[in-house]
Amino acid sequence: MGMMNMEQPQLLSKIATGNGHGEDSPYFDGWKAYDENPYHPTNNPHGVIQMGLAENQLTADLVEEWVMSNPEASICTPEGVLDFKAIANFQDYHGLPEFRKGVAKFMAKTRGNRVTFDPDRIVMSGGATGAHEVTTFCLADPGDAFLVPTPYYPGFDRDLRWRTGVQLVPVVCESSNNFKLTRQALEDAYEKAGQDNIRVKGLLITNPSNPLGTVLDRPTLRTILTFINEKRIHLVSDEIYAATVFSHPGFISIAEILEEETDIQCDRDLVHIVYSLSKDMGFPGFRVGIIYSYNDKVVHCARKMSSFGLVSSQTQHLLASMLNDDEFVGRFLAESAKRLGERYRVFTKGLGQVGIKCLPSNAGLFLWMDLRRLLKKPTFEAEMELWRVIIHEVKINVSPGASFHCSEPGWFRVCYANMDDEAVKVSLQRIHTFVLKNKDVVVPDKKRCWQDSLRLSLIKNRRFDDIMMSPHSPIPHSPLVNATN
Repeated sequence: MGMMNMEQPQLLSKIATGNGHGEDSPYFDGWKAYDENPYHPTNNPHGVIQMGLAENQLTADLVEEWVMSNPEASICTPEGVLDFKAIANFQDYHGLPEFRKGVAKFMAKTRGNRVTFDPDRIVMSGGATGAHEVTTFCLADPGDAFLVPTPYYPGFDRDLRWRTGVQLVPVVCESSNNFKLTRQALEDAYEKAGQDNIRVKGLLITNPSNPLGTVLDRPTLRTILTFINEKRIHLVSDEIYAATVFSHPGFISIAEILEEETDIQCDRDLVHIVYSLSKDMGFPGFRVGIIYSYNDKVVHCARKMSSFGLVSSQTQHLLASMLNDDEFVGRFLAESAKRLGERYRVFTKGLGQVGIKCLPSNAGLFLWMDLRRLLKKPTFEAEMELWRVIIHEVKINVSPGASFHCSEPGWFRVCYANMDDEAVKVSLQRIHTFVLKNKDVVVPDKKRCWQDSLRLSLIKNRRFDDIMMSPHSPIPHSPLVNATN
């Protein structure tokens, strides 16, 4: 018998066997720690609390009420079953006309109706993940790169890179100016890419920001458009948190700058918006991703590629009815902003009472928490050591800044909208106990019974009617939430 060939052929693809999925990260490791030992108030009260997941569960009751009041919107009810055959057999890549109309109306509504969107430019995809990948396929070739301001969502390392072969070049933003994006930072990143022989094809921004919870102001958006026009590169504006803004300043879409700032010379073919209903409506399971491009060729190409990740016609049918209900949408957006604002105030107050500061923010489903004083050393190794303590001893899953490519150690993202009031109370109790054990943390002199204060904050029904009428309504930030330079 001859000798066996010791070099066995590779049975799987390089994509399947590689680590381009980006899940070798503490961002995903925190999820795994939660999955292995999930907190439950009665069944597992000492389990890990999930504060690493940016979900909006604060308005689920409003959606449930609407569904109960509109049974005909579903083809799986006696009231809607007559539409079952037509909807179940629908497979046009363009999507149901009433669905695209509803999405366009909703996008306009979340932007204060200051700009309109053409339903014929709405392209569907399987969530924002699919929308980003399709957009990347349309704009760049393997080896090309997108500039991305830091800190940025860890999933981009997977969504944009894994199957496309595209690179991401960080645009370094720092705490000294509250992580604001500057023209100089853009120029530095672009120049470095050139020195590394990397062809930059685009700039990806998130507005409102994940993980910062901040919105880009008008001057910054103008700078961005000027920059991409001068460099002849694309702009992809991720606006999936557009309707999570709960206080002043309001959200400004890149679409508004294109429409209103007529003094800026910008080729509209370079501008593309990614949107989703996962965050604003709290529908991540529906996998509704949207590409809105001002470039006809991108729209046509993306529509053909959407066959790999269409939104089910049943979901389109249901959401078309919901999003075209103007009364419901208006009430939903106002109540969502109110509840997010209240949860933000409760959580920042609880953190502030034990001396923890956060970047001032007014959007998103999370806080950018400053734990630099808890680090043994100002290093990313010390950040990971602290993170492991928080996960395994405090038993809270928060995400370390390193996984967001933050340039400075000690920042953590903590999500607060994916849990009920009781879980918020327990998480703050755990943080409080942990911080008081650390001798380096200075607790405010005026000590109050923070648990009683928290409980009152959670159950008190405050009126927001006089201050929460629009995304632009000014609500002062908590004095306890200050950025540390």
